[in-house]
Amino acid sequence: MTAYPHPIIAREGWPFVVASLAAAVAVWAVAGFAWSLPLWLAMIFVVQFFRDPPRAVPQQPGAVLAPADGRIVKVERARDPYTERDTLLISVFMNVFNVHSNRSPVDGTVERVEYSRGSFVNADLDKASTENERNAMVLRLDGERITVVQVAGLIARRILCYVKAGDRLARGQRYGFIRFGSRVDVYLPLAARPRVAVGDRVAATSTILAEL
Repeated sequence: MTAYPHPIIAREGWPFVVASLAAAVAVWAVAGFAWSLPLWLAMIFVVQFFRDPPRAVPQQPGAVLAPADGRIVKVERARDPYTERDTLLISVFMNVFNVHSNRSPVDGTVERVEYSRGSFVNADLDKASTENERNAMVLRLDGERITVVQVAGLIARRILCYVKAGDRLARGQRYGFIRFGSRVDVYLPLAARPRVAVGDRVAATSTILAEL
């Protein structure tokens, strides 16, 4: 897996940006600026949604970094359905105004990737973790395992994951993207010490979720 450069706009968004720009320009040329204004506003929304800024990567040993921008909606003990163990679950909810590029929380090797079809209920609800479309990535590091699950939301209908079993990820490395509102669940060993609480706002990579 090659490193992903940070071109300000995520590569997943380029077709949407080009299409919205073309539509706005076409309506402006044919009907005038007033009629094209809604399309210009739509293009501005698309650009802000697909922004993908570079982030500083904390280097503290044992740090588990936020895999996504958003708001913490869960910090609790839970059963990891992918490794069948009791864990500390930290969930990050992303709204349509957050950056939706997903990044590895730790340095680790991908043990497996598992995609599950499902529904599209509000990702802020508890049942989203088990009922919604989702993609789980199990990472192994220093004898520990961490599971990171991309969960589709009410509006999000496309989960993108670019890694496979055997790939090596560096903390903060981009590995996927979710389009239009969603959440990411992180299952950690029970001994992990959380550094965030429910309601906290976090930024992908630069915020430390927990310490191993």
